[in-house]
Amino acid sequence: MAPARRWGKSFWIFLGIAVLTGMALALFIGRYPRPYWLSPTLLYEDELARQVLFGLRLPRVLMGAALGMVLAGAGLVLQMIFRNPLVEPGFLGISQGAAFGAAFSILFLSRWPIVIEVLATAFGLLGLVCSFLLARSLRYGEWHLRLILAGLAVSALFAAGVGLLKYLADPLRELPEITFWLLGGLWGITWEDFLYVLPFVIPGMTLCVLMRWRLNILSLEDETAFSLGASPARERALLLTAAVAAVAAVISAAGLVGWIGLITPHMARRLVGAEAHRALPAALLLGALLALGCDTIARSLLAGEIPLGILTSFFGATGFAVLMIRKL
Repeated sequence: MAPARRWGKSFWIFLGIAVLTGMALALFIGRYPRPYWLSPTLLYEDELARQVLFGLRLPRVLMGAALGMVLAGAGLVLQMIFRNPLVEPGFLGISQGAAFGAAFSILFLSRWPIVIEVLATAFGLLGLVCSFLLARSLRYGEWHLRLILAGLAVSALFAAGVGLLKYLADPLRELPEITFWLLGGLWGITWEDFLYVLPFVIPGMTLCVLMRWRLNILSLEDETAFSLGASPARERALLLTAAVAAVAAVISAAGLVGWIGLITPHMARRLVGAEAHRALPAALLLGALLALGCDTIARSLLAGEIPLGILTSFFGATGFAVLMIRKL
C-alpha cells in the first residue's frame, strides 16, 4: 500500500464542502421539471417543484448521505476489529438477516414500509446475535476466526430462507417487490423512513466516532490491547453493537446496498493513513459522497430508476480493482 499523504486542515474543509455541495446538487438534479436540473428560481413559481424538492428529494438526499456514512464507517470499524481488509457490513449475517426480515414482512405481514423496516432491523440484529452465539459454541481457531466462520454460516442460513420466501411469493405481486428491495434503492424514502433510522444511526455513529481513538488498540492482539489499558472483549462488543444496529436500520430502509462498506475504508486509508482517528472521519465523508453520487445517477440517468445496489457494486468493484493494481 502506498504511504498515506499528510493532508492538513484544508483537506478536511475541502472534503466537508464536497459533501455539502454533493447534497445541494443532488437536490436540484433530476428529471423534473426538465431532465437533469431544477432551477432554484422555479421554487418561487411552481408548487409542484417545492413538493418535489422538500417532500421527495430532501429526505432521499439525507437518507443517501446517512446510508453512505453508516456503511463506510461500519466497514472501517469491522475491518479494524477483525483485522481483515475484506470484511464489510454485510458480514455477521446482518444484511441477509435484514433481507429475510423484509421478505417475511412483504410475504406474510404487511408491505407498509415502516413494518418492513422494523422487521428488517430486528432480523439484522438477530443475525448478529446468532453469529455471536454460534461463534461461542465453536471449538476451532481463535475468536476472530470463529466469528468469521459463524457469520458465514448464519448468512448462508438466512440466504436460504430468503430463497425459500422468494419461491413461495406470488410471482405477480410479491416477488417483484422482494426482488427490488434486495437490489437496493432509495426511491420510496419518505420523512417517516428517515426519522425512523435516526435513533439507530446517530447514537451508533456517534459512539464509533468517539471511540475511534480506541480502534487502533482494539485491532491488536488481546494481550497487547489489555496491557495498554483496554478491555478488548467489552469494547469490541460495544463498537460492534453500535455499528451493526446503525447498519441494520439503514439497510431496512434502503435494501441491500453493497461495496460502499468495503471500498470506502480502503480509499480513506490511502488518503489519510491507517490510524482510525483520521481514517474513520474520512471514510464517513467519502461514503456519503459515493452514496449520493450513485443515487443521483440512479434516478437521473434513465427514465426508469436504476437500483442503487447495481451502481454501488459497479463503481465499488471498479474502484477496488483500481486501488489494488495502482498506487495513488
